[in-house]
Amino acid sequence: MKKILLLALFVLSGSLKASSKDSLARANQFKPYYDLLDDDDCDACGCSASGGSMGFASMLNTNFIGIRYFNQSYKSTDGLYSNSLWYDETYNTVQIWARIPVVKNIQVSVLAPYHFHSRETATGNQNISGIGDITVLGMYQLYQTQKDSAVFVHSWQIGAGVKAPTGKFNESNAGNVNPSYQVGTGSWDYLLATEYVVKRKKIGLNTMLNYVIKTQNQKYYRFGNQFNYAGTLFYLHETGKFSFAPQLGVAGEIYNDNEQHKQIVRGTSGSILFGKVGFEVGKDKFSVGANAMLPISQNLTDGRVEANYRWSVNLNYSL
Repeated sequence: MKKILLLALFVLSGSLKASSKDSLARANQFKPYYDLLDDDDCDACGCSASGGSMGFASMLNTNFIGIRYFNQSYKSTDGLYSNSLWYDETYNTVQIWARIPVVKNIQVSVLAPYHFHSRETATGNQNISGIGDITVLGMYQLYQTQKDSAVFVHSWQIGAGVKAPTGKFNESNAGNVNPSYQVGTGSWDYLLATEYVVKRKKIGLNTMLNYVIKTQNQKYYRFGNQFNYAGTLFYLHETGKFSFAPQLGVAGEIYNDNEQHKQIVRGTSGSILFGKVGFEVGKDKFSVGANAMLPISQNLTDGRVEANYRWSVNLNYSL
């Protein structure tokens, strides 16, 4: 399965540019966003929900620095009895993010999150907070339509990155129903990503695949590898005063089992499919965006964890 996913990573994805000289120039300023990797996981629930299906780049700004906020709502149960209680979990992330050109056809995205999470338990509420794991992702533009007369404009990017263990991993939380209640994985993890975009006039389709390879941390715990995918329809409306880009699509995540001391931790794998809607509005060098995601189908940790929703807002400054 892993080999198939890794091969599939390089079939789709990229970045948008327009079909005439003027529109090609505008595309460098107003390029559809990455819907890339949840940098990590049924640790998508906690420490890693800072990229991935939520995205690594702005819809309107090719190169930028900004801030964004994520909110995720889950509920969990120990599942010991048919009438076992369900408890609410809320995951919050404030993230500084940027996308910076390095050399021709290569850009680097940087994500630096701060997490503050809370959850209910049988003995009362729990709260954790702290700096999360910093991610650096480099993308190379493999193909870009150059003809002004092209009916369809195509773009394809591929890349790789690394996540550093700058966030704290709490070993005691790993033994809970939801082991992703963390601010960090405590491990060096590696990312493979690709994005393909096809556009006809103002309407386009953005598709992305990415795969996160996770390693064992110093506490001998290893979160399972994760595969993320997404498809997003978008419309790009531009006037002399502002730009507006609504979007509609789906995003999915597939998680492998976690391991502890190289032994599989049962009931930690899973998958989820979201429907999503969002928009971004830009004026001059600033843009504001928002996204919301609702689960269509899910099976997380053998049904002991359920996602309610995710949403995010962002403010960016174009470089």
